[in-house]
Amino acid sequence: MDTIALILSIIGSINWGLVGIFQFDLVAWLFGGQDALFSRIIYTLVGLAGLWCISLLFRRGRQQIDGE
Repeated sequence: MDTIALILSIIGSINWGLVGIFQFDLVAWLFGGQDALFSRIIYTLVGLAGLWCISLLFRRGRQQIDGE
């Protein structure tokens, strides 16, 4: 689950970078626009993956403190 969340977060980061630099939304372009159902699903999955990655911060820190 962690790997999938990281991959989706990376995809989201790249997409936001493209939006910020070139005003180009790759997800919308690939899947039929921002309002298309599949684009909205991708956006939702990327958002959920970002939330999941927050837990990585706390788990990684706790593992280092515990000596694992």
